Parts: sequence; C-alpha cells; structure tokens
Amino acid sequence: MPGKTTASHAGVKRKRDPSKPERRESKSKSRRKSPSDHGDDPQAEILQLEAQILESRRHYNNIATLLQLARQPDAENEAPILAVVALCRVFSRLLATGDMVKSKGMGEAEATIAMWLKERYKEFVDVLLNDFLQSDHPPKQSVALTLLMRLVKEESKTQKDYNLKNGPLSRLVEVLLLLPADDPNRDEFADKYFKQFDDIRFHTLHAIKNVLESDLELPIRHLVAANSLSLLSTLDQVPKSTTDIQNFYTASQAKSSIPTLRTYKDRAQEAWLATMRAGLTKDQRKSILTAFSHQIAPWFQQPEVLADFLTDSYDVGGATSLLALSGLYYLISEKNLDYPSFYLKLYSLLDEGLLHSKHRSRFFRLLDTFMSSTHLPAALVASFIKRLSRLALHGPPAGVVVVIPWVYNMFKRHPSCTFMMHRAIRSATLAAQLEDEGMDDPFDMAQLDPMLSGAIESSVWELEALQMHYHPNVATLAKIISEQFTKRSYNLEDFLDHSYNALLDVELNRDLKKDPEVEFEIPKRIFTAEEGVGEMGRLLMQVVEAK
Repeated sequence: MPGKTTASHAGVKRKRDPSKPERRESKSKSRRKSPSDHGDDPQAEILQLEAQILESRRHYNNIATLLQLARQPDAENEAPILAVVALCRVFSRLLATGDMVKSKGMGEAEATIAMWLKERYKEFVDVLLNDFLQSDHPPKQSVALTLLMRLVKEESKTQKDYNLKNGPLSRLVEVLLLLPADDPNRDEFADKYFKQFDDIRFHTLHAIKNVLESDLELPIRHLVAANSLSLLSTLDQVPKSTTDIQNFYTASQAKSSIPTLRTYKDRAQEAWLATMRAGLTKDQRKSILTAFSHQIAPWFQQPEVLADFLTDSYDVGGATSLLALSGLYYLISEKNLDYPSFYLKLYSLLDEGLLHSKHRSRFFRLLDTFMSSTHLPAALVASFIKRLSRLALHGPPAGVVVVIPWVYNMFKRHPSCTFMMHRAIRSATLAAQLEDEGMDDPFDMAQLDPMLSGAIESSVWELEALQMHYHPNVATLAKIISEQFTKRSYNLEDFLDHSYNALLDVELNRDLKKDPEVEFEIPKRIFTAEEGVGEMGRLLMQVVEAK
C-alpha cells in the first residue's frame, strides 16, 4: 500500500478534510462523554470511569474526575453518591495492591504516582467527612459513615502494625461529636460499630477524651459533652475479663492494641471523667447518676474518685440529690467508701414537698434500701420514723399510704424502736398531769442531725391521729399501729404506685353492703326561708357588708 507508506515517511502532518462526514462521525464516536453531560446516564458513566482506573494506570486521572463529581452540592443528583461509592472501591483495590505505598527501590515515576494517589486518597476522606457526613442530606450522611468504616477495615488489612488512631476513625469520631445533638448518624455509629466491636470502642473512647481535652469554646464543649454522653450511655455491658474482649472489626493485627483489661477500662474511665468535667446540665447529670451503679462505676478501677462528683450532684437538690446518694450508697456498700455524713444528707431530704413529689416512689424504694441494715442506731431510725410520720399529717392520701407500711416495716426490722408505739406511764401523778395539761413533744423537727432530734424519746402519735383520716383507706391502714404486732412486714411495692385516681377508682368500684345514709328532706331554698332570709343568707349578707 504505497499511499500509507508515502504518508508515513513524509514527516508532514496531514490535514483532515472537515467536509468528509465519515471523519466527523468517527471523531464523534471516539470522543468520551463527560458524566456530567445532560442526558447521560451518570451510573453508566461513573462505572466506565471506575473500570478504566482499574484497567490501567493511564486512566488514574479519572480519580480526579470522580472527586469533582463527588463535590457536586445538588442533593437531588445521585452522581455524588455513585462517585464516592466508586472511589471507595477504587481505593480499596489500590490499598490491597499497595500502589499507594512508597517503597525502597521504587522508581521516581512510580514514587510520584504513589504520592499522587495518596494525596487523592486524603482528599477523598476529606470529601466523606466534610461534604457528606456534615451535609443536610441523610442518604449522603449514611453512605459516608459506611464508606469511612469500610476504609478503616481495608487499611487494617494492608498494614501490619496498623493503628486506628492514625486512620479515618479518629477524625470520624471527632466529626460525630461535633454534629447536632439530634443527628441520627451518631446513633447509627453506636449501634453498628461502637457497641459491637471492642477495637472500635477502645479507640473511640480515646478519641472522646482527646476531643474534650482540646481547646474548645464553651458552647462547643457543652455540645461535645452531650454527644459524648449519648455515645457512652449505649455501653450497657462491662467486660469482666480479657476473654470478653474478642470481637474485633479490624484485622487480627489490631488485637495487640488492647493489651489488658486494665488498659481497656482505663480508656473508658478517662472518657467518662472528661465528659463529667466538660460541664453538664441538670438532666445530663441525672442521666449519669441513674446509670451510675450498673453502667459507669464498673468501668472505674477505683470508683472512689467519683465521690466528689456525687457530693457536688447532691448540692443540686431535688431528685438529683437522691440519685447522688444512691451512688454514694453503692460506693459505701460495694467499695467500702467512708462517708459519715451519708444519713445526715439523707435525713435532710425529708422535707414538706417529699410526699407531693413525682419522684416519691423512687425515693421510698431507695430509702428502703438505705435503711435495710439492722445495725443502724435506734436513735437514727427513730428520727426517720418520726419525721416521716409528722410529714404524713399534711401529705396526700397517695403519699400517706406509703409512709404507714414503711414505718411498720421499720418497727419490725428495729424492735428497739417499738416502744414509740406504746409508752406506758408508770407514775400516777405524772399520768394525771399529762391528762390535765398534756406535754410537749420532745422531737425537734428543726434539728438537722437525726442523732440529736430527740425522736427516740417521743412517740408516733401522728399515726394514731391518721386513724381518723378523712380517707377510709388511710384510716384503716393506720389502725395497724394499734393492733397486735404480729403481722408480717408489708411489701412496699404494693403501695408505691398509688395515686388519687387509683384511690378514687377503688372507692367507686367498691361493693356496698347497704346504701349510704342521705338527708331525708331536701331543702327547697338555700339562702332564704319562708319567714325571710335563712341562715346561709345572713352569712352571705355579712360577707357583702364586710366588703
């Protein structure tokens, strides 16, 4: 073919004739269309770019094209999500083949390519963390979380001494802690990874501590503390031995990063302490105190370090004080904490609003636990009995029906206090004097120290007064104090959930043996009588004249 030979040796570039349609058509067919062109299928185009990258190094520039697609801000466009998924597959393959690692003996060109790929990989992680995870588009956020955790796993497979804190995990946790308080991605991370895998949990605890100890502005610090608390509160099981630490998300080499159970607990302890020191709201403090004994204290090698936190929580007042005492009681009974003022603080919680509080049931459950020891001094127990009996005089029926069984159980548990129910007067002269003049109650309601209140010298006349209570259930229950002391202890749970509605329903549904007495003659007039103004009318006139 001489024509071809002549053209090849001419050394002159032939000009193409634009008038030839077949050449224009060939050019049109050979031109690769951009995935962003209107009318193209973005999925097919992105898959084509991905296939070319995996096929040859000549197409590595397609990575930059995919990154550009991933940054598109349009939430309705599915191209960004398809692009990051494709990039994740590409970089997973490159991590597995080691093409992004600069090794000894590598040529200058190959080293340059490896460094360029590594830069693009960092750029890809930034896109997932900043553009996707912090976006307002939930599908993009969920995809970002899944892909970032996949990259964590892929990195651990390719590096022998891989450390999670050097990978995307630490940055991921930091972003999750800075997201709004109601962001669902944090819950997804906790359910799928934080609660399930020990290595993820271990390094997440370390990341929480580092973020909270960094230099943050006060509003941001409070946000991070709240988000940290939501994460830590999902840990409902504490490992008891090293054999319990065996569920790993990353490759087997990462197991060496958790050497002992002590180190594992130390990380959790540091995260909890950093959260507590960051500044808590009243509700956050209450949530910590509620889970203290079974969810937080077991993580601490020495839970006694939390005594200051508990005493500070007591000063908040209300239900928070009660929960703080519950935590202190756990340390006293389980960890031998020496806290002499425990019952002094508990006694101070018996105030006028106790029986009206919505936390009444919780208080009596804990109070029954605190007073369960039979070695408590009789003077101390008598003060609690007397003070609650006095409060019952002004309490609602739903609260009084809890006090009476509790007092009875205390008498059964502490027989040395039973003479408060019946104190015999042996002197006839003193008996006559009491009959004529009465006596002052030696109990000092204003005394804050239960050992000095004088309750042991008094009696429970308040409970006898309750035998004439307007509510029949309370009056009947109070009569147990005047009967023989042979009944078994009450189950306090049977009385804790009483309310006005429950007591009213009992009365309305009661079977009547006979009809109640009613007035036989219904008056026709209230304010007037046949001869003029009636008694009620005269009272009404006096009120009007007084005004």
